Amino acid sequence: MAGNEWINGYLEAILDSGASAIEEQKPAPVNLRERGDFNPTKYFVEEVVTGVDESDLHRTWIKVVATRTTRERSSRLENMCWRIWHLTRKKKQLEWEELQRLAHRRWEREQGLRDATEDMSEDLSEGEKGDSLGEMIQSETPRKRFQRNISNLEVWSDDKKEKKLYIVLISLHGLVRGDNMELGRDSDTGGQVKYVVELSRALARMPGVYRVDLFTRQISSPEIDWSYGEPTEMLTGGPEDGDGNDVGESSGAYIIRIPFGPRDKYLRKELLWPYIQEFVDGALAHILNMSKVLGEQIGGDQPVWPYVIHGHYADAGDSAALLSGALNVPMVLTGHSLGRNKLEQLLKQGRQSKEDINSTYKMMRRIEGEELSLDVAELVITSTKQEIEEQWGLYDGFDVKLEKVLRARARRGVNCHSRYMPRMVVIPPGMDFSNVVVQEDTPEVDELAQLTGGADGSSPKALPTIWSEVMRFLTNPHKPMILALSRPDPKKNLTTLLKAFGECRPLKELANLTLIMGNRDDIEEMSAGNANVLTTVLKLIDKYDLYGQVAYPKHHKQSDVPDIYRLAAKTKGVFINPALVEPFGLTLIEAAAHGLPMVATKNGGPVDIHRALNNGLLVDPHDQHAIADALLKLLSEKNLWHDCRKNGWKNIHLFSWPEHCRTYLTRVAACRMRHPQWQTDTPGDEVAAEESLNDSLKDVQDMSLRLSVDGEKYSLNGSLDLAAAGGDNEMPDQVKRVLSKIKKPESDPRESEGGNKMLDNVASKYPLLRRRRRLIVIALDCYDRGGAPDRKMIRIVQNIIKAVRLDSQAARFSGLALSTAMPVSEAVEFLTSGSIQVNEFDALICSSGSEVYYPGTYTEEDGKLLPDPDYASHIDYRWGFDGLKKTIWKLMNTPEGEENSDQPANSIEEDLKSSNSHCISYLIKDPNKAKRVDNLRQKLRMRGLRCHPMYCRSSTRMQVIPLLASRAQALRYLFVRWRLNLANMYVFLGETGDTDYEEMISGTHKTIIMKEVVFKGSEELLRTSGSYHKDDIVPNESPLVACLSGESSEEEIANVLKNLSKSAAGM
Repeated sequence: MAGNEWINGYLEAILDSGASAIEEQKPAPVNLRERGDFNPTKYFVEEVVTGVDESDLHRTWIKVVATRTTRERSSRLENMCWRIWHLTRKKKQLEWEELQRLAHRRWEREQGLRDATEDMSEDLSEGEKGDSLGEMIQSETPRKRFQRNISNLEVWSDDKKEKKLYIVLISLHGLVRGDNMELGRDSDTGGQVKYVVELSRALARMPGVYRVDLFTRQISSPEIDWSYGEPTEMLTGGPEDGDGNDVGESSGAYIIRIPFGPRDKYLRKELLWPYIQEFVDGALAHILNMSKVLGEQIGGDQPVWPYVIHGHYADAGDSAALLSGALNVPMVLTGHSLGRNKLEQLLKQGRQSKEDINSTYKMMRRIEGEELSLDVAELVITSTKQEIEEQWGLYDGFDVKLEKVLRARARRGVNCHSRYMPRMVVIPPGMDFSNVVVQEDTPEVDELAQLTGGADGSSPKALPTIWSEVMRFLTNPHKPMILALSRPDPKKNLTTLLKAFGECRPLKELANLTLIMGNRDDIEEMSAGNANVLTTVLKLIDKYDLYGQVAYPKHHKQSDVPDIYRLAAKTKGVFINPALVEPFGLTLIEAAAHGLPMVATKNGGPVDIHRALNNGLLVDPHDQHAIADALLKLLSEKNLWHDCRKNGWKNIHLFSWPEHCRTYLTRVAACRMRHPQWQTDTPGDEVAAEESLNDSLKDVQDMSLRLSVDGEKYSLNGSLDLAAAGGDNEMPDQVKRVLSKIKKPESDPRESEGGNKMLDNVASKYPLLRRRRRLIVIALDCYDRGGAPDRKMIRIVQNIIKAVRLDSQAARFSGLALSTAMPVSEAVEFLTSGSIQVNEFDALICSSGSEVYYPGTYTEEDGKLLPDPDYASHIDYRWGFDGLKKTIWKLMNTPEGEENSDQPANSIEEDLKSSNSHCISYLIKDPNKAKRVDNLRQKLRMRGLRCHPMYCRSSTRMQVIPLLASRAQALRYLFVRWRLNLANMYVFLGETGDTDYEEMISGTHKTIIMKEVVFKGSEELLRTSGSYHKDDIVPNESPLVACLSGESSEEEIANVLKNLSKSAAGM
């Protein structure tokens, strides 16, 4: 409550007396209301303790001052003191809880770092063991490190123009368009929007870059402009070749708007989280289509995959991580603003508990998105060193010390035991200086007077509209202008600036103050935080009687911003950024480009900008006197002002977009490049006639030879049940004609084993999945208490198969897939026990998504199924089997808080039967002792280990699989590999399931939730208290989700499938 003078006196008195004294003096809780008296203590207990804020206290203070009756005044003062005491006690409690949390977190990080270094020290030589952690870190000076980094990298140059790269950028929230950006409209439409649009344009102009796609959300709402509903917007055409010809019709930079979430609503960023999976699926569909188009144009008919996927902010980082895993291409992350840093600041304020903060800002979901982004990212781009050390250093997935150790070991060729840390690099944001005209200093001339009409009576020159809007507030617009440009956010600290100006008489006499605070129509329609800032600004202007000295226009366009800088520069003014913490400070660079010296906060990015430009002064944003003194110094000392102006112009090229993009591409090129690679060729849309006929035979078998009539019966695997049909074994003529055209396999000894065996072996080298246009995925996590598959699932699977085949036309192009935590051997055994042939399924996703099988295609001589080798290499990113196995065994068998104990608890047992090369499986002996998934993942991240741990099979198993493997990601792989669109997949789930269950619900696929089928899942082991909630992952309502009873007949199941198709078509 520092800064609220009307509280300080009472607060100090209370603190001096101590809480115990207050408790002793507290009046007895008698009912004075009955005696016609008011009891402030009872009022405090009954009403005030439920929640007050400082504005409420201020209103009470105003009433106290206005009260004339001594008795009533005393009662109100007493009541107010109690309220202040309660707020103080609450703040102290929150501070204590935060200190405890930070201490525990520091201890966990130290323990994780100790474990990592112990494991990695085992394979060092005696000489290398002498390199302690501190020695590894301090072995290089900053200058040497900088020289080595530069010398090891090949700088991006014009000779890269033959590369023709495809780059994907993602920025989801806010309103994104190329022209007339509505910056400042709300807290989501700010500097990040401008940054990503200009980055897209600048990258598209670089040699070697063919196309840049900027993904954002498509919004068709009456609340906003129609342009945000356009699916595609061209930002710039591609570069031209040496002859001036365009390099390709699809080249250039584009905004690609993907529909996700409610189509007719503009949502703030905190509400977008449940729809991330839907965006990922839509973006994946666009990328696959574009890779094919670019392949035809520049790739020699081979797909052109994205060179890199770059996520901006937590929501886009989460999306980029999933897309990176689905496509197996590198990911880059820019955080812009970080959740843990904001959480720390809000907790320090002491006004809200962690639970309240999480509810308002979805903070824990945001932080988990940032942690996942760190897990996946090859490269993290920051604006300043401070962001790396003080902000990213707060995260489980990044440790500055461990990152340096791992980098040093990698250079020396020493095993890192599967530990990874993303590489952090500082690349300041670029600036477009094309519209900046650098004017050298000229003899003192009142240029503004010439524009507005001079003393010689000449007519004024035409003024930019925004100049008129600003100058109408000012009595004397010729005075130097102090310019502040930001949205009216409390952390931008505009009220302190106004106090500094209002209380410094020399500054008021010397200069005007201009506040460009976004766009507004009505303060009452703004968000509470922005409205409070604007209201306070207006009150302070009135308090200090600053009318005619402060300008605060209601509207401006993005195209007006350069003119605003020019106006301030012509008056020989100063630009100021007084934010409490500024992540970077793009406006400082813009101002410097227009010849404005700066006064800026010493917290954050302005420190690095000032070091590069040397064009102003840094101040403590909490010290209004320091702010006033710095402004007065720059405005009054003309030589200093001119020196700062020249320094800014001289060094500004360091922040140009070409320089930024050159550094960016140089850094990205140093990443480990990955893209989809198949051991077998991906089939085209057109196949050879023989292959087509062979596949047709399998299709005929899958269709169950439905060309027959007269009510013949079929078995579950779809083959004609001749015995049940009653004797006539004659096939229909249509089937005979198809079979007669099929070329039998040459000299195949298995041909003599019978007709059915022959049919199984006619399959082409590609799975039938590639010919399917619809896929029915059965992902019911239905197990008994021992983790064995429940027998009732057999009946449900049979009904789903029958439902699919009720519509013979749809069955012709429909396939089936089973998605389960069981290993393939157990899944096949279970299906066989229910007389369901495994060849009923086009795909088996087994071991929680760590393996994919295609029955009838990838098999050994004895018929044993083989996993898809391409999928195995696809999910191998950052997978460390041995390092994970050792660490997980130690973590799971050590009680919480007893990491140094010599007596392991042995709460898990390795399940070799369910393990494979990409899945470590354990039996859970006691679920009550098992660590929650988010707790286990946190400890692994602190040790540099990246994976996807989960509990499954009614909490009887724990399986650890690669970072970007899961049952949901396996479906995306089927889309990438076999082009079976996710929008044409139908996933059957229970009401609960394994801990990856939530990932399976949302997306562009259709989901059918079968009720009363799965009675016990594993979700109670997913999250600890205080984590994000299910509502942050799964939308409450969706037209793509339907519910169905577990007792439903095949007809009811078929109807739900039809209805879902219709509802999806109407979206």
